[in-house]
Amino acid sequence: MSSYYPESKVETKGFMARHYDAILDILTFGRYPLMIKKCIKLMGIKPTDKILDLGTGTGRNAYLMMHYLSQKGKLIGIDISWEMISQFKKKCAEFPNAKIIKARVDKSLPFREKFDKVFICFVLHGFPHAVREIIIKNVFNLLKDDGTFFILDYNEFSLEEAPFYLTVFLKFIECPYAIDFIQRNWKGILAKERFNHFKEYFFFGKYVRMLKATKTNAIFKKWIYK
Repeated sequence: MSSYYPESKVETKGFMARHYDAILDILTFGRYPLMIKKCIKLMGIKPTDKILDLGTGTGRNAYLMMHYLSQKGKLIGIDISWEMISQFKKKCAEFPNAKIIKARVDKSLPFREKFDKVFICFVLHGFPHAVREIIIKNVFNLLKDDGTFFILDYNEFSLEEAPFYLTVFLKFIECPYAIDFIQRNWKGILAKERFNHFKEYFFFGKYVRMLKATKTNAIFKKWIYK
């Protein structure tokens, strides 16, 4: 993504890519593994689900999801980095129904089938907003009716009211797009794309959220989220 969006830090390479899981654990003081296990449990994965994992990375999250699937289920990961793809294949080698494709999450994906669930973890914030909207439209088209979209990322909050350490992290370590991300009304954005039935799960003092949204093709009232 860096060649398309120079300020983005979503795509990792080299040392960062090779040690991504360990670095993430250090940055979260060892709390990430427990959080992601809880998030995946909250997804309510059924044994026969077909899951699309956008920006799947090293496959750590996918590996956990695979334990909820039977042989009739399927998981497809999407990532742009060959280093991440290599790690995914090693982690998920025991699961023949776990696949990974090298592709960009912000482009049309070559799937004719529909998915029960789409998961995206700390990726959406790393794009300009117009590109995020394209990703959301793509997800809507790839989901089955009543399928669910899970966004695990930063929650909405005021940077001025955030703890000092988080403000420093977002301003000087994260990409600039992340600050824009936390200021957006994500339920409202998703509602415009015909997602509804929202559920929220909060972590790290409510500065991280997993937002669940359901696809609907039915005509429904427009809700305004303030």
